[in-house]
Amino acid sequence: MDGQAYEGTLDAAQLGAELGERATLVQFSSAFCQPCRATRRTLVQVARMVDGVAHVEIDAEAHLTLVRELEISRTPTVLVLDATGRIVRRAVGQPRTVDVVAALGRAM
Repeated sequence: MDGQAYEGTLDAAQLGAELGERATLVQFSSAFCQPCRATRRTLVQVARMVDGVAHVEIDAEAHLTLVRELEISRTPTVLVLDATGRIVRRAVGQPRTVDVVAALGRAM
């Protein structure tokens, strides 16, 4: 996840799910996005491996206001949030497991 840092915060109401105790992996996906499926598998696997990390998948087409606010232009887009919901990393495309783990290390 060599993506850029991004300023802003998200909360449970915006995400439609609770934040992770230590960090949250937020994935913006679309219905026919093949890389989104692989990204989901990777993020679910990492969330299971690392205590206190949640994975939240958001259907970009169903949440256009949030997509516009965050300037999401492609799926999959992954945001890494710290425990307070602050966006600490942002990446577009299918991430590698090792990169997700490294990004979490910076978030926690």
